Amino acid sequence: MTELLSTRREGAILEVTLDRPKANAIDVKTSQLMGEVFKSFRDNPDLRVAIIRTAGDKFFCAGMDLKARASSDIIDDDWGIGGWGGLQELRDLNKPVIACVNGITVGGGFELALCCDLIYASEHSSFALPELRAGTLADAATIRLPKRIPYHIAMGLLLTGRWMDAAEAHRWGVVNEVLPKEKLEERVWEIARLLANGPPLVLAAIKETVRVAETLSFQDAMNRVAGRQLATIDALYGSEDRLEGARAFAEKRDPVWKGK
Repeated sequence: MTELLSTRREGAILEVTLDRPKANAIDVKTSQLMGEVFKSFRDNPDLRVAIIRTAGDKFFCAGMDLKARASSDIIDDDWGIGGWGGLQELRDLNKPVIACVNGITVGGGFELALCCDLIYASEHSSFALPELRAGTLADAATIRLPKRIPYHIAMGLLLTGRWMDAAEAHRWGVVNEVLPKEKLEERVWEIARLLANGPPLVLAAIKETVRVAETLSFQDAMNRVAGRQLATIDALYGSEDRLEGARAFAEKRDPVWKGK
């Protein structure tokens, strides 16, 4: 696409690479480009899984480009479709997104990873939310992180801005796996291919159900699922794929998913 952002496709998998030396910080232009890419991914029925990675070994992403922000007179920037980084507020993204984290993941970079459904990290990666030192709030992380890990651990990261290494991130469940740098991308692609070969309507239903259930009681969420009140649930329950899954199980063969 551009020198800042490139994409690579393998079948139903889209790999998105941010390359903005030195620290892969995201400015307004880059955020807008990312929003366009992830919107296109969301809306393309032939794409099932996305990987977000960055170039270089030192930084995964340093978050918002504060130098560019400081030089601008604009207070409320237009970060583009999906908000900052293209993922934070992208509506109805019912496809899996995997973060391939290699290096320092700080501020908005940490938030970008938290937007993803799965996070795989190299051993030398590290994480921090130091926004309070710049007199601002790590807004997305403040909302998401206490829901993902124990409250006191999340608050310790938010209130102190301390660093967390990859091993600790794995211990608290922030990342799915920690791998040697040379094994990281191989593992991420292994998982991406596994998901791409899975039932797309089920994956979409899982994502929407999890997202909607965050704001509902258990019974209310169950009622919406049972009543087919979610678009992805309704599509799944009336699909050929649901019948195919049952037939394949009875016939002791691998299912052939059509996504319809």
